[in-house]
Amino acid sequence: MERKFMKRYESFQKSLDALNEAKERDMDDSFVLSGTSAKFSITFDLSWKLMKDILVQHFAITDFVAGSPREVLRKAFQAELITDDIWMEMLNTRNRLIHDYDGEIIKQYCTRIVNVYIDIFYAFFGVAEQLVASRE
Repeated sequence: MERKFMKRYESFQKSLDALNEAKERDMDDSFVLSGTSAKFSITFDLSWKLMKDILVQHFAITDFVAGSPREVLRKAFQAELITDDIWMEMLNTRNRLIHDYDGEIIKQYCTRIVNVYIDIFYAFFGVAEQLVASRE
């Protein structure tokens, strides 16, 4: 597999595992909240970029107009890399968190990140892992 792809794949796995630590942390702690927000955003960005890599390398899909996260998520859904439209919700959450300057937005979304989004990330990671294994 291409070195850049494998690096992104490994970075996604590490970021996701680090985000998963939020399940064990005190979500009343503002430092934990800001860390969860940052790690969620990084994990989300790595996930859609990994999806794009898979679409190009595994499915030979290259007709991206802009290669935006929204466009990649649509293509990934069509290719059945992801099976849930919750990814668009996750994109909207990530976009809102970018403008969370006082920590209020993360308070609204933290429970959803920890209880729902992390599992969605792991489901995608399982698909990516199978594709990586099939190409080795």
